[in-house]
Amino acid sequence: MILTPRRFGDTRGWFSESWNRQALEATGLHLPEFVQDNHSLSREVGTVRGLHFQSPPHAQDKLVRCGRGRIFDVAVDARRGSPTYGRWMGEELSAENGRQLWVPAGFLHGFMTLEADSEIVYKCTDYYAPECDGSVRWDSCGIDWPLSGATPEISEKDAQSQTFADFISPFTYSDLP
Repeated sequence: MILTPRRFGDTRGWFSESWNRQALEATGLHLPEFVQDNHSLSREVGTVRGLHFQSPPHAQDKLVRCGRGRIFDVAVDARRGSPTYGRWMGEELSAENGRQLWVPAGFLHGFMTLEADSEIVYKCTDYYAPECDGSVRWDSCGIDWPLSGATPEISEKDAQSQTFADFISPFTYSDLP
């Protein structure tokens, strides 16, 4: 789900409430409670982080936005039994467009930077639990990454991740809201 908070601007710039539970609930959207905020910086264009997940009992929903720069953000359905299992969606998030991506538990999450020094800020519904941390190879889900022929910058951990074909998902469609 894509959320685009309203911005109020003048000659000085703009102001936006990036998160307002009451305003969202007034539209009928009820998101879980957030318990942790994360913030990362990726220096190089073409940096890929992901595809990451945190398995039950500490699965996380995430609300992701780009505070500076521009990214291509993706979510892949990893819920066994889901009619959209293995399908992905991607959205450009930038400081300029203000869009946010809601990534529910049971989805793999990753992004590619489209501008240098891009900062990603996201809210999570569960705390980081290293024993539940996992990843799937970024290039094994058929995602149409905006590579433009460049070789992405990835971490050693992400380079050694399992492929989606080898991934035994800890998520079941019927177990998640």
